[in-house]
Amino acid sequence: MSKLRPDELDARLDGQQPFLLDIRPREAYQTENIDGSYNLPVYDDLRSGDEDALRQRLDEVPRDRQVVTVCKMGVIAKEATRILDDEGYEVTTLAGGMSGWRGYQNGTVGYRLRSLLWRLF
Repeated sequence: MSKLRPDELDARLDGQQPFLLDIRPREAYQTENIDGSYNLPVYDDLRSGDEDALRQRLDEVPRDRQVVTVCKMGVIAKEATRILDDEGYEVTTLAGGMSGWRGYQNGTVGYRLRSLLWRLF
């Protein structure tokens, strides 16, 4: 399964924009999100093993665009990515989730270290 680093996503936002599928709970999404993202709050369902919560709402996810899944840290988004991949979507996960995106936007040392590790592995 592929991952997209925050800097790579930022570069894509200037051109042919992927569909950003933010799966976090609505309250977290309303507090902070990536401009243009779409909230489909299935995070808690997926975390508890309920794949049907996402599968039943696939009509909300376009098939004609690359999909980038987003969650808090990128862990549960990997599960959403797997499900969408199984359903035939062109999909990837935002590495580090919103935490990684925030770190990228703020240029934190933690983000720079994580980014270096992502590039090495």
